[in-house]
Amino acid sequence: MIKLLARIHATCLGIGYFPLAPGTVASFGVVLLYKFFLYRLNWPFFFAIFILFFFTGVLSSTLFSSELKKKDPRYAVIDEAAGQYLALFQLDPSWFMVLLSFGLFRFFDIVKPFPIRKAESLPEGWGIMLDDLLAALYTGILIHLYLLLR
Repeated sequence: MIKLLARIHATCLGIGYFPLAPGTVASFGVVLLYKFFLYRLNWPFFFAIFILFFFTGVLSSTLFSSELKKKDPRYAVIDEAAGQYLALFQLDPSWFMVLLSFGLFRFFDIVKPFPIRKAESLPEGWGIMLDDLLAALYTGILIHLYLLLR
């Protein structure tokens, strides 16, 4: 039962099994949830959900990757969902802002500039989750710099 719950959570209710770019699909799903619903959450509650999402993601991706005997299975997309969620923190829900967040987050998650790639080498679910947390932080920094300078 624990393995099944870990698989469901790590794959974001099965989104991870999408045949093309499952991480991108999971990220875009979070963008849509934010655009229409999640932007209304007050920031402490929004951030508390992220903390819960992150630590349960570490656990579920550890169990799921162990079950598949792969370091970072492509089906595990909880990391992309949690990272995109964090990248949207406190953003205006306009299409421009949420799509900018989506594009930057996917860019940093795919290109993995320093130290994002290094974070991947951490053990188990920590490496799976932390590289996306760093991609989200890079995204948030760039977006907020843009907002400051415009």
